[in-house]
Amino acid sequence: MFIETESTPNPATLKFLPGRPVLSDGTLDIRDPQTAAKSPLAQALFGVPGVAGVFFGSDFISVTKADGDWQEIKPAVLGTIMEHFVSGAPILVEGAAPDPQTENEEFFAPEDAETVATIKELIDTRVRPSVASDGGDIKFRGFRDGIVYLAMKGSCAGCPSSTATLKHGIQNLLRHYVPTVHTVEQI
Repeated sequence: MFIETESTPNPATLKFLPGRPVLSDGTLDIRDPQTAAKSPLAQALFGVPGVAGVFFGSDFISVTKADGDWQEIKPAVLGTIMEHFVSGAPILVEGAAPDPQTENEEFFAPEDAETVATIKELIDTRVRPSVASDGGDIKFRGFRDGIVYLAMKGSCAGCPSSTATLKHGIQNLLRHYVPTVHTVEQI
């Protein structure tokens, strides 16, 4: 088994591509060892000294380090991922699910439903693929008074360049297609 590694804009995060599906539906962002119980692979990765976060996408795993040098941590992470896939163990324990869809947690006025549908379509078709290629994910959370609220996950959470991505990339894109958008904020 060959696992590719890619750097991300976040220097604390590396993206690992095992060459096979990771999650068939959704994503899973695990930020501490206590919530890693959903996944045997996440539990094993948190057992590697220096690992501070694990994010599962459709075909990749992003691992965030707390401290230390990637040259010291990377071989152990690669070994842990390889052992997991060779063993045939599932990514999630039985009954566990990826991160839930956030529709029930979204907020916007009923009269903005058409605007929100356009914003979501732009995020899903133009922003999410790019963010996923950097080892992360982005979710629409709300729209109020011309402000779009988004949640960044995976390598994008805490990334030094995420503010620039939001303010210059996503904000400009949404303003271009949706004139009622004034600004974009991360929550």
